[in-house]
Amino acid sequence: MLFLELALIRWTGSNIVHLSYFTNFVLLGSFLGIGLGFLRVGRTKRLPYYSPITLAALVLIILLYPVTVDRNTEGVLYWTSLGTTGPPPWLILPVIFCAAAVILMGPAELVGRCFPELSRLEAYRYDLIGSLTGIALFTALSFLSAPPVVWGTIAAVAYAALLWPPGLPGKILVVLPSLIVVGALASETLTAGALWSPYYKVTTKDSDYGGTRVTDIQVNGIPHQQAVPAAQRLELERQYALPYERQAKRSLDDVLIVGAGSGTDVAIALSKGAKHVDAVEIDPQLRGLGDRHPDRPYADPRVTTHVTDGRAFLEQTGKKYDLILFALPDSLTLVSGASSLRLESYLFTQEAMQAARAQLKPGGTFSMYNYYRERWLVDRLAATMQAAFGHTPCVDVVTEAGQQAVITAGVTRDAQVCGPAEWAGAPPGTPEPSPDDRPFLYLKDRTIPPIYIITLSLILIVSLLAVRVVAGPYERMRPYGDLFLLGVGFLLLETKSVTGFALLFGTTWVVNAIVFAGVLVAVLAAVEVTRRFRMPPLPVMYGVLAAGLLLAWLVPNAWLLGLPVPLRAVAAVAVAFLPIFAANVVFAKRFADSPDSTTSFGANLLGAMVGGCLEYFALLVGYQGLLIIAAVVYLGAFVLLPRVRKGVSAAS
Repeated sequence: MLFLELALIRWTGSNIVHLSYFTNFVLLGSFLGIGLGFLRVGRTKRLPYYSPITLAALVLIILLYPVTVDRNTEGVLYWTSLGTTGPPPWLILPVIFCAAAVILMGPAELVGRCFPELSRLEAYRYDLIGSLTGIALFTALSFLSAPPVVWGTIAAVAYAALLWPPGLPGKILVVLPSLIVVGALASETLTAGALWSPYYKVTTKDSDYGGTRVTDIQVNGIPHQQAVPAAQRLELERQYALPYERQAKRSLDDVLIVGAGSGTDVAIALSKGAKHVDAVEIDPQLRGLGDRHPDRPYADPRVTTHVTDGRAFLEQTGKKYDLILFALPDSLTLVSGASSLRLESYLFTQEAMQAARAQLKPGGTFSMYNYYRERWLVDRLAATMQAAFGHTPCVDVVTEAGQQAVITAGVTRDAQVCGPAEWAGAPPGTPEPSPDDRPFLYLKDRTIPPIYIITLSLILIVSLLAVRVVAGPYERMRPYGDLFLLGVGFLLLETKSVTGFALLFGTTWVVNAIVFAGVLVAVLAAVEVTRRFRMPPLPVMYGVLAAGLLLAWLVPNAWLLGLPVPLRAVAAVAVAFLPIFAANVVFAKRFADSPDSTTSFGANLLGAMVGGCLEYFALLVGYQGLLIIAAVVYLGAFVLLPRVRKGVSAAS
């Protein structure tokens, strides 16, 4: 189940670009399907052949009708704007949501049929071990840059192992969809010539740039960057020279470039006399394409490359720089399917710019450039830089169309040379700088955009109808209202953990995989402890959970960031996983005594889906505020405990 979920999130987002920004959409569909699969147990004995058939249909639809996004969506801003091709979002997104639910419902139904055959916690234990195996397998494939045809082959083998029937008609229902999936994904791999990084489908093509043949790089079908010689880039686009013109100090002994990509910005720094360049790029495939750059900047002995997250590098390096440059760091994707956090979100907060200032030498400067699209976004970043550096920065709007701009600040006012480019200040209505707790640079107002509200409302309505149709009357789940709320709270805690570790250790896929695995290990530990030892009564465990939530609320990220990395890791694990462990001891004790294992577990999974919807409240209250929402949810779960449990739970 988990392998299919991760593969669907990665692959659909690479072809339907709406999902590069809303991967939570596929996650919610997956949780709905898994919950429905458990609730469906006992209503039929037929094998769920509908799952591989739906997967084959979804793969064909997406490959035949891929979508590029119109990033002018109201309330959500991106670096550039492109037209839309393929089906409109109101058509393709519901298709993907429903397909994800049906696909995951199949293996969930098979897992659910095993639950009555085992004791509650033993069945849950095997489920968690399987989930960890799925994460480990998908992480290994990401490390190897395996293309989706490999993912599809693994899914086909799993379907064959789980659904292989004695008769020929059933075999056809398994083999034919599997062949379609593997064949279609193999065709995509061969025809697109794509490189699969842990974040994107990366494709390249040659184009003309000022009379020079250069390499265009696309990610998930969106033009992303060009490997252009430094001389041509400086001649045709003035923004690339401005960071060097705005610094009073002319010596460039050490330069840091975040978002180094295929190497053009590094080549420019070398041409400007940099004696050493630290080039930070989060995507290994984009860094690898830099070896094909005409100027060969990464082969220069003056360059050291770092494949990691830019904010994490700033927080962990002890080196000082004459120039720190954020060179168009636009990720075009989210950190994971469990949050609204983009890969570069923590680069543009006030705390990030303070970290950059701390790494500058006397007389050093910090600069960033991009196509910001909206003037208020330029002013917001300038205000953020002013708050971090303590003086007015330089702002060069190179082109009004698209708001191509360069924003520069010296470590002191004397270290920068603005001239007429000195920022005039924030006009009325400019949003405040983004903090680490709400790193939503492109969200102008503290609100949930209408597109999210409408989409999530429709998801919940469809889910209610699906539960009624597939699982029957809602009364079946009424005794498990507390387990439903435990699922809501768990997803909120998981989101908080993912985003917190992304800030503390980087938004890389490795950190993300470790956090998801760590959450499951904490859950498995809770199950094992509950199975083997006499745990305190549920009211006591709810008290431990409340203490864990309070501890997570009181410990600020700024304090954790100030610790050495090993000590930071220990403290972060203790703070993040204590409430997760306590919450899952509560769940394990309650689940162990539930009279209907599949219905109770299905209710918990549907709660997780609702928790995924509530995650968007972080846009209003910040990620720390999710702890308050989780606390209210867990209080509700405690109130809904069956009365007998409150009095005699010590007997368990």
